[in-house]
This record gives sequence, C-alpha cells and structure tokens, in this order.
Amino acid sequence: MLSAGASTRLGRPKALLTLPDGGTLLDQAIRQARALSRDVRVVTGAWYPLIRFRCHRQPSVWLPCEHWAQGLSASLATGIESLGPQVKGAFVVVADQPLLDMGALRAMRQAAHQVPGQPMAADYGGRAGVPAYLPRWLWPEVMALEGDRGAGRLLTEAGATRVPIEGVHDDVDTPSDWLRIRSRLSQTGLTARQSRR
Repeated sequence: MLSAGASTRLGRPKALLTLPDGGTLLDQAIRQARALSRDVRVVTGAWYPLIRFRCHRQPSVWLPCEHWAQGLSASLATGIESLGPQVKGAFVVVADQPLLDMGALRAMRQAAHQVPGQPMAADYGGRAGVPAYLPRWLWPEVMALEGDRGAGRLLTEAGATRVPIEGVHDDVDTPSDWLRIRSRLSQTGLTARQSRR
C-alpha cells in the first residue's frame, strides 16, 4: 500500500482523515488490502511515524520510504524491495480510495492466484490504474521508473487484464473530494455499502 505522499492539496495527512465509523482513511485502506493479501505492507513517508501511532489497524509491516518526495516510483521501489524471493507478485493499492468494492478486490485476488504471471489493474475507462497486481517478471521495469510515475503505463503496455472496480474514481485529493466522499459514507455507511454484493 502506498501512503507516503505529503497530501499537499488536502493540507493535512489524508491517511488520518476520520471516517463516520471512527476509523481513519488508512484503517479502511488496510482493511481493503487484506481482501487482497494477508501480508499488508504500508509504504510511508511524509507523515511517518504520526500515521503509525494514530492508525487503529496495523499492517504486517511499516516501510518508511527514505526518498518519498521523489514520488510514486520511489514508493513502489520500497515496497517491491521488501519482498522475498518466493513472492510471485504484488498487489498495489493506495490509501485514499475508501469506496472500493470489496467483492471486486476479492475477485482480483482469486484471479491473481489462478494466473500469477498475468498483470491486472483496475479499469479507468481504457487505462490501467490502482488497485493493481504486478507479477514478478514486471518488477524490473517497475523498479526502473523515475519521478512521480506509477505503473499504469507499464501495465497497459504489458497487456494487463482490466478489472472493473466500483469506487476507483472516488479518491481523496482535495478538501472538496473529502466532503463529497464523507457525505456518501455518512448516508450509506461503509460496511453496508461494501457488503451489499
């Protein structure tokens, strides 16, 4: 899970935004990540160790990224470098998409277990994005990324299977994003929303 950014557009650590159920945005992201894997590694940066101590759910590992200010590529590299030689692939999620459909995440996990060499990514209307699954053979190319670039283009070029996941367009970047998403969560309730299917 990537959670190293400074949240400059929001003006405060987005990982610590409080959800209607009392948890934080990061707590919800860890819950989502557990739908993909029992081994949840949170790559941190700007707001570490504050987010660690304010988070109610704890991941398997906290991974401080020394070069977090260089962008997504540094966070991805930190996460991948932490994995052992027996790992066949890695799921990538971010901490600011609280409305992701849990059933779709579980389906992605099952597909990755059945075909571990096939890259997969959420479908953003013709382009690949997070949540995503990066098979091990793609890691050298991911490690070669520079700056604030994620693996979206690599996934597209690699022929990633695109998975429709409700909630991918509802990410928190600005105060207005947060007001809109928090309002939706307050109206329907996070658990009710994600266990309807």
